[in-house]
Amino acid sequence: MPSSIKAMRIIGIVLSAVGLQGLGTTGAGAQFRGGMPGIGGITGIGSSAPGVGSAVPGVGDAVPLPGQVVPSDAASAVTGARDAVPSSLDRPVPLNSITNSLAGPVTGAVTGATNGVLGPSGTPLGQVGAISRPAQNARPRTGSGVPPAGERRYVPREVVIGLASDMSPRALADLARRHRLTPVEAEQIALTGTTYHRWRIADGRSVSDVIRALEVDGVVRTAQPNYRFTLAQSPQALGGAPEEQKDANVQYAPGKLHLAEAHRFATGAKVLVAVIDSGIDTSHPEIADAVADSYEAIAPAGPPHFHGTGMAGAIVARSRITGSAPGARLLAIRAFSGDEEKSEATTVSILKGLDWAMAHGARVINMSFAGPYDPDIARGLAAARQKGAVLVAAAGNAGPKSPPLYPAADKNVIAVTATNSDNQLLPQANRGRYIAVAAPGVDVLVPSPGTEYRMSTGTSVAAAEVSGIAALLIELQPALTPDEVRKILQSTALDLGPKGIDEQYGAGLVDAQRAVLSLAPSTAARPAPAMLFVDRWPDMPLSWIPPRR
Repeated sequence: MPSSIKAMRIIGIVLSAVGLQGLGTTGAGAQFRGGMPGIGGITGIGSSAPGVGSAVPGVGDAVPLPGQVVPSDAASAVTGARDAVPSSLDRPVPLNSITNSLAGPVTGAVTGATNGVLGPSGTPLGQVGAISRPAQNARPRTGSGVPPAGERRYVPREVVIGLASDMSPRALADLARRHRLTPVEAEQIALTGTTYHRWRIADGRSVSDVIRALEVDGVVRTAQPNYRFTLAQSPQALGGAPEEQKDANVQYAPGKLHLAEAHRFATGAKVLVAVIDSGIDTSHPEIADAVADSYEAIAPAGPPHFHGTGMAGAIVARSRITGSAPGARLLAIRAFSGDEEKSEATTVSILKGLDWAMAHGARVINMSFAGPYDPDIARGLAAARQKGAVLVAAAGNAGPKSPPLYPAADKNVIAVTATNSDNQLLPQANRGRYIAVAAPGVDVLVPSPGTEYRMSTGTSVAAAEVSGIAALLIELQPALTPDEVRKILQSTALDLGPKGIDEQYGAGLVDAQRAVLSLAPSTAARPAPAMLFVDRWPDMPLSWIPPRR
């Protein structure tokens, strides 16, 4: 008997013994038919309905022809396969659980018996029906990292490449040489299990062309531009409101959020809130006692910046003004560089900050910045949310016609827009279905480097306020998931604009008191803080920066 026919018979006998149907391709072994019921009531694949190999002559024969002797090697394989089947199958078992448990004995027997026999496509028949398992270091399937047409918000002549963390120096050097790139920086990101390399393009090739070449290289996991992000604060509002409006406006935000009432139940005590931003003045009287740790994701560090200091204060201020979570502990992360007029972060610095925050136990991560969609950051955000971090971001100040900005538009993030003292939307605020909630964000008093204060306008400060309120909820119920926090914030918000969740206000203006009471309706209120912001403002001498004109 030809060896190929003998091999076909062996395959069919083995597959029949475990209840799998013949593959049913016509050709060699066509005199055999599939469809024998499997062991324990599990029928062969497609045995009672058209399917893989049902009633079609093919490779997988179910029964040897009369008078034929089962080869000893096949009989041994059948015995081993039968032993691998659970002895009690009194109800149908998912087919994948059966095939997975039998993958070893069945695949090994079939492969050995058909060694050297090739199918019509040139593939060894020993691989037919095998359970497909990815290689240990197989490249993950991802979309292309080539930037969309017209996208220019990235560092020119640089690419960010994701590689396995155990890649050898020699392999790295070979990769750089193949693609004519110069290594600049490497950072191992434990959050995603990837080491990201920032490499420079030394010649005149475009970033897109280099990424396309990298993506067909087998050792490269991801390749993309080094995207740029900006702080989500309106530049024209940096100086604050006119002097004559100061007293009226500085008091509206705590009242709108009902912070004094909420702080009778929770202050965010001991909850770690990470602020990924520009440099924070950790010595400011409003912030100093609240800092748990700090991290510089960029070098050189530079002086403290008004934006990072203001966002930190909006969350944890506890001296002359009151943040939304004055009892929280701050993880101060500098990811943005530059001066007061222009401060930027990149893919790499934000990833470093996000990774450090998660490694140091952050429960809430505030991201008061905005930029393009970034695949690497998206992977980091998904991993952070899966580990339980509540992610909050500013919706952006690019106007109603702007496309979605990220990270706020990421599905793992709570996107926050800004309103004024009359609950009207900030005109520059982004719109979109991704907007979750709103918070005060027009002329809000926040700390500034040194011992100073200034007005802040933009979705940045609104996001920081919501981050603090998330910390209040986590203090009361530490096991809350990110989705549960989002649901509480939205279900207790004051509906603004069109009824229900809309593209302008999301679910509406956040209400800290209602959010807290939804978790602790019967909890006895704590004594009110001795000095609340709204009570002591008239007698509070502040060093205030006048508006810039």
